[in-house]
Amino acid sequence: MTIYTIGFTKKSAKEFFEALRRSGAKHLFDIRLHNKSQLAGFTKRDDLRYFLRQIVNMEYHEVAILAPEDSFLSEYRKTGDWAKFEQSYLELIRQRQVERHIDPGLFEDGVVLLCSEAQPDHCHRRLAAEYLAHSLLGNASIEHL
Repeated sequence: MTIYTIGFTKKSAKEFFEALRRSGAKHLFDIRLHNKSQLAGFTKRDDLRYFLRQIVNMEYHEVAILAPEDSFLSEYRKTGDWAKFEQSYLELIRQRQVERHIDPGLFEDGVVLLCSEAQPDHCHRRLAAEYLAHSLLGNASIEHL
């Protein structure tokens, strides 16, 4: 089983939706804190729900329980301390017990975790994918689109 992740920044709509299509996944988990902002462009929540259904036949899920706290993001932007962000975020999702709130059956059809960052190395979607791979799915593989 594979968990996919994708960021929309620095991708055209064509690149974004083609990557989703190639994944073969049937579910997109939007784990962004701010998914209604005009800065989200073609991935603005309500527009994305429509586009996913029409373009790639994918189901949209807003999964706020995997979003970071605003204070974590603010501090990371101010200090650049990724290790502290990572520690705070992982503790947060442990406390939220996210694995109890997410249906593992959805992963059988394929799930893509969406955030905004272009690359996964300093993005909470990578951390969320790693956490879910171990705590919910018993060591699933992860592929960053």
